[in-house]
Amino acid sequence: MAPPQSKYAVENLRERAVALRRQGYSLRQIRDELKVYNSDILNQLVKGEPPPEWTKRPRAKDDLRARARELRLQGWTYDQIEAELGCSKSSISLWVRDLPKPEPRYTPEEQRALMQAGLARLRSAQEEERQRVKESAAQEIGELTDRELFMAGVALYWAEGQKSKSYSRREAVLFVNSDPQVIQVYLAWLDLLGVKRERLRFRVMIHETADVAGSERYWADLVGIAPSALQPTTLKKHNPKTVRKNTGDDYHGCLVIRVLQGAELYRRIEGWWYGIVGAVLPGDLSNRTQGHSRVV
Repeated sequence: MAPPQSKYAVENLRERAVALRRQGYSLRQIRDELKVYNSDILNQLVKGEPPPEWTKRPRAKDDLRARARELRLQGWTYDQIEAELGCSKSSISLWVRDLPKPEPRYTPEEQRALMQAGLARLRSAQEEERQRVKESAAQEIGELTDRELFMAGVALYWAEGQKSKSYSRREAVLFVNSDPQVIQVYLAWLDLLGVKRERLRFRVMIHETADVAGSERYWADLVGIAPSALQPTTLKKHNPKTVRKNTGDDYHGCLVIRVLQGAELYRRIEGWWYGIVGAVLPGDLSNRTQGHSRVV
């Protein structure tokens, strides 16, 4: 048992150590002030007194943790906190798991409305980008030379026009399409070839359940003739077992364009096309028509 004077000295030393601690001294500063160099004794002297804030070593994620808890109390979800703070969801879970789960910020109806609004914004942005690309590409074409229109028309006819087969010889110039712009390019091509409009015959092909009279007016206006000048319309029978998607006010069926006395023109078109094939595949002459006319 320590002598009374020793006990008194220890108590006095503790009072001084506690006072220094409360003034914000660190353990090292107290050691140097009181000349107590034994770590065990020094710790006993300040036992129960918290160290000053300035001596605490800050942890790197303390601020993030505090902010995560603050956001969670405001009703933020883990995903929102993760996006805001840039830390992992597992860390967020450890930091806020003792906090009550926030009530849903939106009703199911509001959630659906928000989702639909987000999808609408996304589709709008996609459509703007789609239009930007198409407009940029259209500008790359610029003015079209006669030869360029000629080549485009040959390829267009061979893709969409009637073609003669070895088992069914039909050397006629017959073109069918539902796209009004394709029709206009095709007519411009015929004009370039010198085909007079008097040699053209027009006929509408359309489903019987559509607006036949309105479609006849539409195509007649497009090609610049009276509806009465059209040949009799071909009506497609409706199959009740099928679901048609080509309906609505913008459905006008197809326009059939025939060139009268077109056998020679057909042969030239076929020759022009095989000329293109031969230019692309010069080593393959099997699909080239011998002696076809060349355009220079």
